[in-house]
Amino acid sequence: MERVHFVEQAELCPKALIISSTCVEDIPFCFYKDKHVIMDAEKAFHDIRLNLEEDVYIQFNFLGAMTHPKYVSVLEDNPFIPINKESAMVDELIAEMFLDKVLLEHQKKQLLVEIDQALDDGDEERFAELTKQLLAKNL
Repeated sequence: MERVHFVEQAELCPKALIISSTCVEDIPFCFYKDKHVIMDAEKAFHDIRLNLEEDVYIQFNFLGAMTHPKYVSVLEDNPFIPINKESAMVDELIAEMFLDKVLLEHQKKQLLVEIDQALDDGDEERFAELTKQLLAKNL
């Protein structure tokens, strides 16, 4: 099983099986080997059995596949999907913006806790300093 990988877009892999249930409108069975397409399950089985040292990428198509916890838990990233650099950059930017927002929210909460403590302690100087920090950070 170490050479078996469950992926999406298996047709992009050098050796792949795509198996579809009857509840979806996809081809029931398809075997890809070095850009050749084989529809015969016996030939596919024979090739897999004779070449056990080769990785096999499998895609199952069935209704609700991407919401089925057990199936999703075995899915791996397909290493043969071309990387869209523009999309990757956008994803990175979104992640960075999200982290910045979370950090600012944390800083705001921390400052508010410290401001409350300064008020409880009657420390006007600390209160003024922390309030100034809060306003300076535009929080």
